[in-house]
Amino acid sequence: MANIGGNITATIQTMTTEKTEKNEIGEGVQTWKDVLSFFGWLGLQSGDSKRTNFNAKLEESTHVFLCDYIPAAYALADQDTRLICKGKMYDVLLIDNPDEMDEQLEIYLRKVGG
Repeated sequence: MANIGGNITATIQTMTTEKTEKNEIGEGVQTWKDVLSFFGWLGLQSGDSKRTNFNAKLEESTHVFLCDYIPAAYALADQDTRLICKGKMYDVLLIDNPDEMDEQLEIYLRKVGG
């Protein structure tokens, strides 16, 4: 297995609901909690292709984060997650293990905010 390495640290966060804290209407307060940090490469996705594969999540993505295969990160694929890199926030649209080879992860992101 090749080591991808990376030049940037990313932190994945998941949404949790605090049952002990309530908002004005009695709902549990939702907060983001750090789950894990790892190294990888952050790249800008090109959005000007004339060909589309009709995969809405990939078409919405603004960036992709490539990293070594991390089972704990891949296990978060179906949860409400976001990724923080260099102080910038990204919604995680898809965590992909290409061809299920367990060598790398491709994390498709949409930049949040200005």
